Amino acid sequence: MLNEKNVNLGKVRSCIRELYEYASKRKAEIGAENVFDFSIGNPSVPAPPEVLTALEDLVKNTNPVVLHGYTSAQGGYGVRKVLADYINRRFETRLDADCLYMTCGAAASLTITLNALVNRGDQVITFAPYFPEYKVFCEHAGAKLVAVQSEEKTFRIDFDKFEKALNVKTKAVIINSPNNPSGVVYGAETIRRLAETLTAFSEKRGSPVYLISDEPYRELVFDDGTEVPYVMNYYAHSLVCYSYSKSLSLPGERIGYIAVNNAMDEYKDVYAGICGAGRALGYVCAPALFQKLIERVYDKTSDINVYKFNRDKLCSALESYGFTVVKPDGAFYLFVKSPEADAAAFAERAKKYEILFVPGDDFGCKGYVRVAYCVAPETIGRALPAFEALAKSYNL
Repeated sequence: MLNEKNVNLGKVRSCIRELYEYASKRKAEIGAENVFDFSIGNPSVPAPPEVLTALEDLVKNTNPVVLHGYTSAQGGYGVRKVLADYINRRFETRLDADCLYMTCGAAASLTITLNALVNRGDQVITFAPYFPEYKVFCEHAGAKLVAVQSEEKTFRIDFDKFEKALNVKTKAVIINSPNNPSGVVYGAETIRRLAETLTAFSEKRGSPVYLISDEPYRELVFDDGTEVPYVMNYYAHSLVCYSYSKSLSLPGERIGYIAVNNAMDEYKDVYAGICGAGRALGYVCAPALFQKLIERVYDKTSDINVYKFNRDKLCSALESYGFTVVKPDGAFYLFVKSPEADAAAFAERAKKYEILFVPGDDFGCKGYVRVAYCVAPETIGRALPAFEALAKSYNL
């Protein structure tokens, strides 16, 4: 008999991927310019020019046997050392190369980390709204995902609810800041309080709760004064799962890393668990070419001014049409309150105007939809009349 759980996962795509496939079909039918696809977080700005320059140099001037050969299972020492040094300079940590494990993007980082930390029956807490695949990753590792609802309207951590959710089975907490789907950034005071809560609970219980920071959107913050605190500076039992998919506009290349905080007493065992989980899952040796690329362009970022322009234009327009929006601090998603109780019905009505966005139900938050505004600015301009017509259909 086949593994029915995995068969079912394969038969039913995530809501995001279903919409992506629908969008592709619809574009073929009526033309891409007539479909306003806000369904998926696929960067619309090109990678920085340094990426192409580095790739060309690597391909032309590196021995192909070396360029395309294996690296160490956890990633080449050179790139891990460069990244550790960069993190130390930027965030005043004291990591070394053996605190980092190169991965096939953030999904692999999270999957490996969860499989390294949890045992069957453990619980992992996250805060709704959250990226839907967290549930899949946790359950595959044998844990249960517990979603704690965030504060209404602000979508920041509701600490009363969080403290009630902590229990003897809690093994880890996942945070995602800037957040997908709300764009909310957890400030220093939030991270400090989170760390204090976890420290007090861990000491009382006698074993640590690990804090996993999922950070594919770290570089995508738009306003002066908005900073994304580095969790290792606040909490010893922390790990960072990072991806270059968004910061370098390389989502299809699948390259990222796990950083293990060496301030925790047992960090060598945790790192060994990361290496073991990567081995068991078949995630050893992330793409060698892109490891070598990241070694050269680790501190570059795509032009995020495009996303800031899109955010400001779309927020202003939607609010003027009568929609209620949660203005994001970062990432490239807009959380919009549904004019009717059923957000899925709202999303279906939007399809009549060729607007595609994702209901918040899959993100653990009913009554909202996610609008991915990482599109070309001209797409925003073409879509606004359709959004206005959609608003009028609700008499907003």
